[in-house]
Amino acid sequence: FSILSLSHHGFFRRLTEELSQKRWESTPMSQPIPTATNSQTGRTRAVGIVGIERKIEERRKETEKNISEAFEDLSKLMVKAKEMVELSRSIANKIKDKQGDITEDETIRFKSYLLSMGIANPVTRETHGSGTHYHLQLAKQLGDILLAPLEERGGMMALTEVYCLVNRARGMELLSPEDLVNACKMFESLKQPLRLRIFDSGVMVVQLQSHSEEEMISSALDNVTDKGSLTAEEFAKLLGLSVLLSKERLLLAEKMGHLCRDDSVEGLRFYPNLFNSQA
Repeated sequence: FSILSLSHHGFFRRLTEELSQKRWESTPMSQPIPTATNSQTGRTRAVGIVGIERKIEERRKETEKNISEAFEDLSKLMVKAKEMVELSRSIANKIKDKQGDITEDETIRFKSYLLSMGIANPVTRETHGSGTHYHLQLAKQLGDILLAPLEERGGMMALTEVYCLVNRARGMELLSPEDLVNACKMFESLKQPLRLRIFDSGVMVVQLQSHSEEEMISSALDNVTDKGSLTAEEFAKLLGLSVLLSKERLLLAEKMGHLCRDDSVEGLRFYPNLFNSQA
């Protein structure tokens, strides 16, 4: 009992002393507990599911921003390309109007610059509609731009080569494979000097109307007879053609009975048909 009484007296004395001195008035108030923040951004860092959702949303917004900027740059590029086409067309017209003021060498050099820029006014669905009319106009333009390349390549080009050549010349106005095939099918109806040909293997080519099938067969037979035998790769090197077209020529000569084949582990090799030549 005496110990408890002593403790009570000590507590009472200390309480009285603190109340008289009022120390809480001179002690600064305690600071609020700081929340976790990101030192780099200054934003409150959320944790748990809320934090994950917030990060996903931030990434989505960033991705949308990047995509928008990318397409904005692409749109600017397309506008610039159209401006270049208009510029080339206006320069070409000035050349026609001022033939006397420009020397022949300058005209040739200038036209070569314009030609390297591609087709000045490509046929598009926006300018010529869709359907048959569009393919007819496209066929006319293809007939004009393919004539010289075909003559340089021996009168025949695979449709894949034509596709790459045409789209390179068209620049931003790319042509679909379907539209190319439909346009090439109209060469003969338009009486163009070109035609679309489909070999038995399914390979599609564009060739000159003047390109003789007999000449192709004769060329294949002469080269095979001269070398004794040839593969499609060897024949392609001799003629400077693609392996695909060289093989089709050899197969055509075989179909007509002028060549025969030896299909072994070494590959497909063609020989002169002695039964036909000695008959």
